[in-house]
Amino acid sequence: MIFENEAKPRLFGMPPGADFAAELVSGLRRRVAHMSPETMARTELYANSGRMARRIEACFAEGPPGFLPRIRLLTDTAEPGLRALLPEPVSPLRRRLELTSLVSRLLDQDPDLAPRSALFDLSDSLAGLMEEMQIEGVPPEAIATLDVEDQSGHWERALGFLRIVQDYFDATHPEPDAAALQRRAVAARIARWQTVPPEHPVVVAGSTGSRGTTHEMMVEVARLPQGAVILPGFDFDMPRHVWDQLIDDLPRADKSQPGEDHPQFRFARLLRDLGASPADVKPWGGPPPAPGRNRLVSLALRPAPVTDQWLTEGPDLPPLGAATEQVTLLEAAHPREEAVAIAMRLREAAEQGQKAALITPDRVLTRQVTAALDRWGIVPDDSAGQPAQLSPPGRLLRQVAALFHEDLTAETLLALLKHPLCHAGDTPKEDRSAHTRAVPALEAHIRRKGLPYPDAESLRAWGERCGHAAWADWLARTVCDRKITGHQPLGEWIAAHQALAEAVSAGSQGAGSRALWDKEAGRTLRSVMEALTREADAGADLSARNYADLFRAVLSRDEVRNPDSVHTGIRIWGAIEARVMGADLMILGGLNEGSWPEMPKPDPWLNRRMRADVGLTLPERRIGLAAHDFQQAIGAREVWLTRATKSDDADTVPSRWLNRITNLMAGLPERGGDVALEAMRARGRDWLRKVHALETPIAAPTAKRPSPRPPSDARPRSLRLTQVKTLIRDPYAIYARNVLRLMPLNPLMQAPDALLRGIVTHDALEAFGKAMRDEGLQPTAETFLQHVTRALAEKVPFPLARQLWHARMRRVAGSFAQDEVARQARAGLAHIEAEGEARLELLDFTLTTRADRIDIDDRGGAYLYDYKTGNPPQPKEQKFFDKQLLLTAAMIERQAFDGLRPRFIADARYIGLGSNAGEVPAPLDEEPPAKVWSDLEALIARYLDAGQGFTARRAMLLDSGSSDYDDLSRLGEWSVSDKANPEEVS
Repeated sequence: MIFENEAKPRLFGMPPGADFAAELVSGLRRRVAHMSPETMARTELYANSGRMARRIEACFAEGPPGFLPRIRLLTDTAEPGLRALLPEPVSPLRRRLELTSLVSRLLDQDPDLAPRSALFDLSDSLAGLMEEMQIEGVPPEAIATLDVEDQSGHWERALGFLRIVQDYFDATHPEPDAAALQRRAVAARIARWQTVPPEHPVVVAGSTGSRGTTHEMMVEVARLPQGAVILPGFDFDMPRHVWDQLIDDLPRADKSQPGEDHPQFRFARLLRDLGASPADVKPWGGPPPAPGRNRLVSLALRPAPVTDQWLTEGPDLPPLGAATEQVTLLEAAHPREEAVAIAMRLREAAEQGQKAALITPDRVLTRQVTAALDRWGIVPDDSAGQPAQLSPPGRLLRQVAALFHEDLTAETLLALLKHPLCHAGDTPKEDRSAHTRAVPALEAHIRRKGLPYPDAESLRAWGERCGHAAWADWLARTVCDRKITGHQPLGEWIAAHQALAEAVSAGSQGAGSRALWDKEAGRTLRSVMEALTREADAGADLSARNYADLFRAVLSRDEVRNPDSVHTGIRIWGAIEARVMGADLMILGGLNEGSWPEMPKPDPWLNRRMRADVGLTLPERRIGLAAHDFQQAIGAREVWLTRATKSDDADTVPSRWLNRITNLMAGLPERGGDVALEAMRARGRDWLRKVHALETPIAAPTAKRPSPRPPSDARPRSLRLTQVKTLIRDPYAIYARNVLRLMPLNPLMQAPDALLRGIVTHDALEAFGKAMRDEGLQPTAETFLQHVTRALAEKVPFPLARQLWHARMRRVAGSFAQDEVARQARAGLAHIEAEGEARLELLDFTLTTRADRIDIDDRGGAYLYDYKTGNPPQPKEQKFFDKQLLLTAAMIERQAFDGLRPRFIADARYIGLGSNAGEVPAPLDEEPPAKVWSDLEALIARYLDAGQGFTARRAMLLDSGSSDYDDLSRLGEWSVSDKANPEEVS
């Protein structure tokens, strides 16, 4: 046999930093080298995870030919001896669907327990609690009998949820879940071993015993005649008295142990339960890669009550310069800088053929590093993969699910149509399919016409006009009117969801939906849909929104990996993977509190004291596991420790473990700790300088305040009257719109902004004015509001905006009606929304306008009115900038309006309908029409001169005001106080 007979439990350990799988295989081969080949084949090896099992097999494959041991997982219940004794486990998905149904019925009976929006979160959290209780061997009775003084009723509500799952803890339940079945399997395996101990070697490798069932099995295996437990990251440097202090039997107020957040706590508990001591743990393989560093970290991570040992044991540490020679401490200013530095180091490792790994639980950091590596075409092998919900088919399926419960908006429609898997049935060789031709045209139509909520009728009408009738008909049939009210069985939702997704993917030609389920992501999503279909009978009847939430929650549990396109030497691991894999360079990223260790998640069921009372895991134990992962990773040959000093503009707190190490080193100048720490930081600063060099943009001269001077024949020969103000205040905007023909791109979703409010108000006033003129409608607040209500209903598809704008009009309706009576007493309604055009013949220039309202009195005098939903311009502003009414008066005198020949201009006023309601007169006495027209001719003549530049933001009303062309003029590189820079353009 490979192990000598001993009376004590057989325990082995590997130090932090050791390549566990490689050392395990090497040790097994060494121990069976003098035995027959079948000895290895008879060895039963229990690995802690599937990833560990695969790595062990890979290490065996790299060596000489020979038999493999029988590699199984600690959670495996499928070995032949147990399969006949145990039922098949129910899938985790089915169990969660069953819990969703139970919680849904409970909420139907008592809606006060929780809002229905929390249905899936409650079910998922309840499933997690059930799994933990089964693993730790905590029966529901232990929780039900807790002595809780609850004044708020929260505990009674929590018990209501816990009671509905009590049956699942029955030992004879015909459909146990994986956790319950694992407990049964472990109990059956231990009972069989105690009756007939196996004669062949049985080895448990790589587990810390953090789960109750795993701990029990490790205790039993260590006592078998040929059993052995091999512990990862065992601290051989920690003194015996510290081990004893990790676990004591003294009662504590919070029922916790003093060292639960220590990385070696689980091993201390195992030693206690086996009646063994740290000296009984024998080294399995060779020395660690960095023994001096392991001693430093061991001392730094001592439990808080004994950190005074830093003073007594610190001077005995080896020289810290040599221990940390291969350690770099990088403290970046922000997360992006940290990510780019890590990516640069990984790139260097790839160039040198060095195996490197980034280890962090911070998924945001890993995505930033992946994005930074993309600039060099490096795709890291990410063990977590891509969340299925973020994969292309995952996004499409979520977009399709939203059609069942959301109104179809322009943004929703275009996002769906532009998805690469939408209409994916097109012929690959066809450069411009019906879909690729139609989508840009439809987007332009929506932006131009303002179609916030497309419907089947409007889409078909557009398709007939624009030559895309067949495609528009497919689109209308496929995505319009898909909103479903009420509840349906889960199976019906899944079938409808999949059918609609396949129709969207197949496209108007009906070429099939193969692309949706193609590649690794598609196959993963198809397996999710098949699993949902298979287990749908366990689910509850759901509304469309609840189904979409359920689907999103299910997708979030799956991941998509594409190992074929990744760089095999550059990896991204979670903390757990550090136990399994080996690398030449370990980068420990995101070393800040809240990230590593992570903040404990809130528990809606049990508080800390209650968890301790019943024997469930405490937050300290999870921190201890993270600490053990950290201790293992930092023991590698070359290590980077990275963090960002700020995140979201707030200072961060260094990880407690990093803080301990730096504090210990800074306090040991006699061992060179302060110098070594500064050297670690200096190496980090060197890389930050490289980051700054990489990120610093190429020096380029800043733009000057533009004042382009196009040739005369390119200058505009016509303007709308409202553009005259723009020509005075911001000539560059006229240049961009009328010379360069650059029009602002309207948003997909027409926002309920001031522009829309002005348009709708003018429509209402036009209809109201014509009704008064043509039908004799009386100007009252009620009749005015009737027209406002009608215009809002026709033009504003936003219920809240309709109510707010109607309320604004209601506030001014009374005063507006009173003023209207006075206006009609002065003159009669004559022209409403009148089109006018005037020529400047000497300049070959045309000015056009549309006057809101022109009344004529009995003497033939014209009264000009212009409606303003904002603040009307004051007379001084009208004199110099906003000359709309003054120019309208001048155009009337020049007979610019057909059918309008007044004898004189009697008055001109702005009618304010905003917060400053009322009338503001135009200064006709100070600015008579003849003078205004002469000033206009001079202005136009100046801008038709090839030597005149169109200066950006020449006289804006407010410096803080925005223009549609600020980005084009590169505002920000220059300011309004800068001198204009005339430039000839052609």
